[in-house]
Amino acid sequence: MIPLLAAVGAITIAVLLWRALGAQRISVPQRRPAVAPDDDPEFLRKLSEQQRKRPDETDS
Repeated sequence: MIPLLAAVGAITIAVLLWRALGAQRISVPQRRPAVAPDDDPEFLRKLSEQQRKRPDETDS
């Protein structure tokens, strides 16, 4: 009975060490959540620049 318990304990320790140190886990890169155009600072900056460059069309 003692050799069986020793074998189970050795296997358990080996598996725990393998999981902690040996196995390289493949991680999936985190995706950035999609940014709506009205929340995107780059889009808002470009839109503002376009509005400044465009001639004033409201004075007809």
